[in-house]
Amino acid sequence: MHLNKNLYPLLLLISTLSCSGDKKSETKHTETVSNSTKNVEHKNYDINKGLGQYDNIDVSKFDAQMAENGQKIFQMNCISCHNVSDKKLVGPGLKGITTRHSAAWIMNFISNPNEMLNLDPELKQQVETYGIKMPNQNLNPTQVRAILEYLRQIDGAK
Repeated sequence: MHLNKNLYPLLLLISTLSCSGDKKSETKHTETVSNSTKNVEHKNYDINKGLGQYDNIDVSKFDAQMAENGQKIFQMNCISCHNVSDKKLVGPGLKGITTRHSAAWIMNFISNPNEMLNLDPELKQQVETYGIKMPNQNLNPTQVRAILEYLRQIDGAK
């Protein structure tokens, strides 16, 4: 299939907009986060855990069914911005993420990206590199855990 050269910018725009989230709610939430960040300061941020409700995640056993569910959720919410390889798309490729970050950090970032983007030095650098912030997908804890299991599978968990 041969695409007209004029379609490439349109496809890029659609891809970018699909990852940008709702600007009105994102702006409002960012203002709230900005004010709360000033009060919390960096001393309360755990670079290994991130910021959020997740702390000690048991990853001692791989759950194939959970990973399958995670793949479906990933395809619905994440695939427009992230590859499961190491190749960047709109955002970074995710291969190897479970070897670079703890399960708690990954789950906290998926469920609480706005606040973590304001505090985590690596995430701040990624925003500069990619020019876009990951929007909150408003996933429930079961969905977040399933995505983690899928990412573990990509990284070789069995």
